[in-house]
Amino acid sequence: MLSSFVYRLPLRWLGRVARSRAGWSVVFLLLTASAAVQAQVLDDSTKVLYGARTTRVLREADLLRDQNEGRIIDTTLVNLPSARNWYHDSTFYQDLGHVGTAGRPLLWRTNTELGARLGRNAFDRYARNPATIPYYDSKSPYTFFRFIQGGNGEQVFELSYTRSINKNASIGIAYERFAANKVYTNNPRESLVEHSNFLVFARFQSTDERYHALLNYNNVRHLAVEQGGINPSLSANTTTPDTTELSELFDYGEERPWLFTASNREHRDGIRFAQSYRLLGKGLTAYHVVDWHRQMNRFQDTKLPVNTTTNTLLYYPRARLSQTATDDRAEVQQVENTFGVLGRTTAVEYKLYARHRALSLATRNLVGEPGELRPAANDGQDFSQLFVGGSAAFNYKIFAIETAGEVFALDINNPAQNQEYWVRGAAKVGPLTGEALSTSFSPTLTQRQFDGNHYAWKNEFRNTFINQFTARLDQTLGRHRLEASGAIINITDLVYYNEGGAPAQLGTDRRLLTISARYRFNVGNFFFDNQAHATSGGDEEGLRIPALVTNSKVYYQGYVFRKALFGQIGAEVYYQSTWRPYDYSPSNQQFYVQNHFTAANFAVADVFLTADIRTVAVLLKMAYVNQGILRDGYFVTPYYTGLPRRFELGIRWQFFD
Repeated sequence: MLSSFVYRLPLRWLGRVARSRAGWSVVFLLLTASAAVQAQVLDDSTKVLYGARTTRVLREADLLRDQNEGRIIDTTLVNLPSARNWYHDSTFYQDLGHVGTAGRPLLWRTNTELGARLGRNAFDRYARNPATIPYYDSKSPYTFFRFIQGGNGEQVFELSYTRSINKNASIGIAYERFAANKVYTNNPRESLVEHSNFLVFARFQSTDERYHALLNYNNVRHLAVEQGGINPSLSANTTTPDTTELSELFDYGEERPWLFTASNREHRDGIRFAQSYRLLGKGLTAYHVVDWHRQMNRFQDTKLPVNTTTNTLLYYPRARLSQTATDDRAEVQQVENTFGVLGRTTAVEYKLYARHRALSLATRNLVGEPGELRPAANDGQDFSQLFVGGSAAFNYKIFAIETAGEVFALDINNPAQNQEYWVRGAAKVGPLTGEALSTSFSPTLTQRQFDGNHYAWKNEFRNTFINQFTARLDQTLGRHRLEASGAIINITDLVYYNEGGAPAQLGTDRRLLTISARYRFNVGNFFFDNQAHATSGGDEEGLRIPALVTNSKVYYQGYVFRKALFGQIGAEVYYQSTWRPYDYSPSNQQFYVQNHFTAANFAVADVFLTADIRTVAVLLKMAYVNQGILRDGYFVTPYYTGLPRRFELGIRWQFFD
């Protein structure tokens, strides 16, 4: 049948089709034709054996709680229209205004990762986290397909296939691609971002279900062309560069950037293997996790921009090693082994573990003319570190108490470097939860030492110390659900990137007050989902957080055509208040504070139509429909605009046989 033919097509062929200019229409028409055939087969069947309820999703977090029965797979339409949910981190982000560009979390996020870590996180949002990859327990082959195409070449493509070898084992494969085209260019076909992710995963359990194992290999390749934002002096509306207004920089394709030959490449490879064995039922289980990963970051500019009149360097602060080109590289390899025990009953749950991390960092730079690479000043760093931690929880009816923590126990190469920790405690009574979190962590390796063509530093910073107190409410009454939280966050010795783009440490404390709320309810077939996040103290030295971020969605959903089609039609509005956003330095992939650019408040409204025909979901969306009302655009980062109005088309297909 046609549906079987489609999902058995090679990944290479589908990837090639998706990359072509008309690829989205070819894939869409092919799958639509297949839908008609498959729907007929299902309509003629007297009994559907396989579906969403026979396919279970398992994750490593379930294995580490000895909960291996899995969860029902998600087939809802709720998150399909929101672009935030197209990536692997669906929280709010500041980025460079396009799919696949560098980004950082928009709201405050307390760090609990201890010890040596690279500190190059600008593309984390697009890479799969090996610890959260889904595994499947399916009674039949399961195929997931997703394709979204929009203006300016924005594209999301994902295809995965998994099948059970027998009732105790399954194996799967997945391919993913993100892409975008340049906005500030005469040629809208010029590529801005190319991202690919290849994944192989497998699950196994013994017949008596005492032994469980999860394995994945993850390969990520990310290429982002760096344009440096709009150059106001080259704006189509510029008469006198010094007096160019920000409102004059929304001509998109007619604007010109600072950089034309710069790019960032990031390669990630990893193998992760987790296994557990029940020693005494669910009361005592031993587990082991081994994780190897490699991350390579390379910034390259083959022709540095120069003012031909004055022969001075443009955009970059300086050129230390080569006056003609930049080629800065960093590669980190890390192996972690975690050994622990865990157990759970109806009232008590606990986990204890020890983890060893072996990490090495190698860096290279271009010196002089292209082709001459040398080790950087911080080349050859090696770390051997030991961590211990655990968690415990007690639940009785409406009362619960939880504790968790981790200590950096020993740095074998530097025994004095072991003063890091995090500890969390929470108590819950009914819908109310109170939580205290305290953490002390060292700067990243990039913050400590960097040697590149445009920046160089070597720092001895103190640990950052954070105390956070949070109160939460999660209450459901009939069709109404309210989730709210308030937090007081005290930050001591914050390490950040200053106006010069270099790391610095605050000598004074900072205090943040945050309030978040999400209210969901429905009136008949009308559904409302509203959330707001307010922050006080986010516009001080070392910090940049908008005072208010909101996201509101309203939609009507229901069945039509005698319940043959389930659909939603609605609108979503994102609002962000006026703030001074972080600036971005592409040569070291870091966001840094600035005081010269204020981004005005803005609202982005999208209207969408989604439809679900059995296992097929279709998305039609007009993004930024309010462009031209009050203003012609908005800035997400200094001199980086958000995308203009555009139409987006998407399809999601889940095969269960």
